[in-house]
Amino acid sequence: MVGSGGASASEAAQLARLEEQAAHGGGGAWEYLCLVRRLKARRPEPVLRLGLSLLNDSKARSKLGSEEWTLYEQVAIAAMDCQNIDVAKDCIGKLKKKFPESLRVGRLEGMLLEAKGAWAEAERAYAVLLENNPNDQLLHKRKIAMAKAQGNTTLAVDYLNKYLEIFMADHDAWRELAEIYVSLLMYKQAAFCYEELILAQPMVALYQISYADVLYTMGGMENIQTAKKYYSSALKLTGGKNTRALYGVCLCSGAINQLSKGRNKEEESSELQALAAEVLTKEYKRQAPAKVPIVTEMLKTMKLS
Repeated sequence: MVGSGGASASEAAQLARLEEQAAHGGGGAWEYLCLVRRLKARRPEPVLRLGLSLLNDSKARSKLGSEEWTLYEQVAIAAMDCQNIDVAKDCIGKLKKKFPESLRVGRLEGMLLEAKGAWAEAERAYAVLLENNPNDQLLHKRKIAMAKAQGNTTLAVDYLNKYLEIFMADHDAWRELAEIYVSLLMYKQAAFCYEELILAQPMVALYQISYADVLYTMGGMENIQTAKKYYSSALKLTGGKNTRALYGVCLCSGAINQLSKGRNKEEESSELQALAAEVLTKEYKRQAPAKVPIVTEMLKTMKLS
């Protein structure tokens, strides 16, 4: 299923309406293509079809003015997504003729090499472009994407670390690196990434939960106690309704009780863990009543109910 980037519900509905309208000859193709760009939506097939219909119509193309070249770029990218290499090559060729020294066109040429599977050539093309444009964010991102596409996780990690030395404020890159580290069972490195994210955006509950997940997985009393604090913080940020954080508090409380072997039980059996267990049970009764016995049994095992 194709996504709609960061579109709101109303924008996604408008996009779907325009797509349906344009597909049935009702007009609005250009409006649709502009909205796709604005929302950064990934809709390669309709973009390719509708974009080509405009580019192949000389009258319609002439009305676009300078936006014609924006459309060539949009269609080229959609064509590569659809593995229509010939169309992509033709569009990029026209852009190259119009803008022979353009970095933007140079990136498209590298992407075309990627689409062909010519990884080594694409790597060389990006390296040449980076020599003259060392701080070009998109070029660095292409190298990361290319390493991931080849399944070379080690190289992707290396590129992401180098990228973050330059673009330290890119939260998406920190999160991507953290998730790769988790997949490689490199939990200390993943924890560092989530710490950077929490420092930058302390009000984002997802980062606190992800950090707590990593600490809980690492184990040990200190890590689990810290994980519980971050699960608790995430609950405060989400009004006590985040199921993952509720589970986290319960799991940490159970683990702490087990590790302490009854010591400091009064301290650990806090009001919070009892409340988390109660809210979790209520949520399951409301949303998935068939699973309530399983949850109840799990909480009993952890001595939380």
